[in-house]
Amino acid sequence: MNGIGTYQQTAVATQSRGRLIVMLYDGAIKFLRLAIKELTAGNYAAKGQYINRAQDIINELNAVLDMEAGGEIAQNLRKLYVFMGRHLSRANVKRDPQMIQEVITLLEELNQSWKAVTG
Repeated sequence: MNGIGTYQQTAVATQSRGRLIVMLYDGAIKFLRLAIKELTAGNYAAKGQYINRAQDIINELNAVLDMEAGGEIAQNLRKLYVFMGRHLSRANVKRDPQMIQEVITLLEELNQSWKAVTG
């Protein structure tokens, strides 16, 4: 592994759980912005790849929810994550940048909340 890869792996491994969630949101937002850029450019294959990467992140966020400890908040987050996944699937098929932007907006709001909690 090269030096940069080692640094990145160490940086992720030493982050708090809340900070990791912020990083995941940041990544999903970045991929969806790139998806809109590629969609606008008519590069539909790249658009689909970026949407898939964002969906993978959203699916992971959903999978690690602690439904017992998280109670109603975890239930609401699960509903949001499922909605986002479905919405992105439709956006991908319809090639609709507004639908992608709607998910970005939701992710940004959640991200701001996590940033406030994690300091």
